[in-house]
Amino acid sequence: MNIMQPIRPEPIRPHSAPVADPQGEISARLERLPITREVFWARNIVGAATFFDGYTVIAIAYAMPVLVKEWSLTPSETGMILSMGYIGQLIGALFFGWLAEKIGRLKVLLFTILLFVSMDVACLFAAGAGAMMAFRFVQGIGTGGEVPVASAYINEMISSKGRGKFFLLYEVMFLLGLVGAGLIGYFMVPAYGWKAMFVVGLVPAILMIPLRWFLKESPRWLAANDRYAEADIIVTNLEKSALKAGHTLAEPKIVSAPQRRSSNWKELFQGIYLKRTLSIWAMWFASYTVANGTITWLPTLYRQVFNLPLQTSIFYGFLTSVGGVVAAIFCAFLIDKVGRKRWYTGAFLLAPIPLLVLAWLGATSPIQVLVLAGLAYAIVQTVTFSLYLYSAEIYPTRLRAIGTGAGSAWLRLGSSAGPIVVGFLMSSMGIQYVFVSFAAILVLGAAITMLFAVETKDKSLEELSP
Repeated sequence: MNIMQPIRPEPIRPHSAPVADPQGEISARLERLPITREVFWARNIVGAATFFDGYTVIAIAYAMPVLVKEWSLTPSETGMILSMGYIGQLIGALFFGWLAEKIGRLKVLLFTILLFVSMDVACLFAAGAGAMMAFRFVQGIGTGGEVPVASAYINEMISSKGRGKFFLLYEVMFLLGLVGAGLIGYFMVPAYGWKAMFVVGLVPAILMIPLRWFLKESPRWLAANDRYAEADIIVTNLEKSALKAGHTLAEPKIVSAPQRRSSNWKELFQGIYLKRTLSIWAMWFASYTVANGTITWLPTLYRQVFNLPLQTSIFYGFLTSVGGVVAAIFCAFLIDKVGRKRWYTGAFLLAPIPLLVLAWLGATSPIQVLVLAGLAYAIVQTVTFSLYLYSAEIYPTRLRAIGTGAGSAWLRLGSSAGPIVVGFLMSSMGIQYVFVSFAAILVLGAAITMLFAVETKDKSLEELSP
């Protein structure tokens, strides 16, 4: 008999000993865990819903080339329709981020999905610009609440080791939703009209709703809200799963005991969090003004300015989305090595280069726009899709959902401002000035990131935020 077998510490059992710091103990036990089967599937289930969230957000962009002619829309009306969903998302991000701190992550996630799916149905019955603006606004409230709360949830379920890669591979699902919308738009809209975008996006979104019932609440949130017994059961089951899979668990080490404080939005503007809050808001706004101003307008731009066929216009927009996904996957595998601050600074400085070249050339051909605007979009997309990771890392559990939600509200402001800016500049000054303006916004984002952003790679959530 081999008596030299390694000892596998048993999971901590409920009531085995008094726990002086329940929140710190739960966090320490999660930090020592590998990615278990339960956490892996939790990411995939939430990611599936996020896929359809991404599809819903961009579906209107591929319907718009048809709606512009069918409803005789002006550039200003087009910009408002594209922007109303993002304005709704601003409200949803703020409200549901706050609500998730009060009642938990999963209840909020389920409600937000029900909301944006129901508005998908409503969009099918829109008879004009006013109705579409209203439905997209309400739908935006649901989509705006889902992503930041889901991001907080995923971050709270995993340890610091490899957190960037694990989380960003989940975030790629949002980008794949954008690509899926492009594919549906390319094949379905020319044949079946703009309503096909909403019909196709409806069925799989409904199928995702029952999967929410297989998920468990965030143990970090439970512990932070004096529900240690529930958190302990969830973490104990994760520990059992890790041991069953053959992993050896080290003794939990409490690196930093989190402060026992209730959630209060005012703390976002106090102490170390003031600089973090203002800098992440600026990063959200700068990156999404450019990214969504570009991607939502491109199909219409190709159609109206360059008079390309509808299917070609949609296909070019789809190629830009694919480029963004490729860049995002590249980022997901490298950001843990490069670091968040260094990556964001580099992306903010590189993306203006093709935009300025495009402005200098005059943006006189669709190929120029496809290549250069597409390259800039791909670079910026590595920032936009990973800021949910960074936002969730710079706040403690008591502020994570509301901090991420408040930050992503500036995402919505930028996303709504981008299409409006494009419509205004195209009507009054010319297309090349759109790209000059976007380049200036990105340079400002680079300066703010260099001066105020903090590095978070390889640090536990408790180390980063007391």
